[in-house]
Amino acid sequence: MSGITPHVQAVPPNAVQLDLTSALRYFDLSPYDVVQLAKIRLKALYGIDSSAGLAGNRMLASMAADASAPGDTTWVPAERAVEWLYPRPVAALPGIGRVTTSALARYGLHTIGQVSDLPAATLQRLLGAAQARLLAERARGYDPRPVTPKEPAAHLTADLVLDRDRLDPTQHHQAVLGLADQIGQRLRGENQIARRLSLTVRYADRSSTTRTNTMPEPTSHSPAIAATALGLLAALGLQRARVRAYAIRADDLLSAGSAYRQLSLDPGDDRARAAERAADRARRRFGPQAVRPAALAN
Repeated sequence: MSGITPHVQAVPPNAVQLDLTSALRYFDLSPYDVVQLAKIRLKALYGIDSSAGLAGNRMLASMAADASAPGDTTWVPAERAVEWLYPRPVAALPGIGRVTTSALARYGLHTIGQVSDLPAATLQRLLGAAQARLLAERARGYDPRPVTPKEPAAHLTADLVLDRDRLDPTQHHQAVLGLADQIGQRLRGENQIARRLSLTVRYADRSSTTRTNTMPEPTSHSPAIAATALGLLAALGLQRARVRAYAIRADDLLSAGSAYRQLSLDPGDDRARAAERAADRARRRFGPQAVRPAALAN
């Protein structure tokens, strides 16, 4: 993307934001055409099919991208920003979590338009001054944050995109467990350990939620990674949520040679790690599906 503009900011786990101001002058193209150029480069150079959002600030562009079908581009002109936001759910606003959404829902406030129509004093009584001010600005399409050029941090990501929604908590559990096992295998294969884990869940309405946790110790041990990932899943309280995609991201990567491990008096831990090493040897010899956790067996 730096071939389009020097103002590129990575947005983990699977997005990037561009400030196209200089690119418009350089390429002498409309904003929409510059976005199409960026998408064509992604496809031609890396085989990546992408959706895109185009707007006057980071928040609107991100929301427009989330609302775009695969391969499409959604353009939200500045004069139509409030109108475009009006019918959308409050949860679609970046930075507005489930606690705030639930608090508003208790008063019958479900859409961005309903929030933007509220008097400022009423919103402050419901949420407090700081959160009410942030929400009011976002609901009116205001986001002053610049695109800050930043390289993506070293990380590993495993994701699962579904062709239909999943509602069953057992299926959520199985999907996250499978991704955690993938992350553990890749870390061990690259002789790395991770200190922090993030779980991102995208819903049927294209909104998403991310939870992050620092693990007790840096590790590549799949059961430890799975325990952290499943804890993040439980914290989301999905129940019957309609989920379309999952992603697990491992951050703060270190060389496995720098690993430390809390000594345990439980011999089961040593046996589990020995079994994991044997499973990795079998996968290297017979393929990645040679050994799988029993919970993932069909």
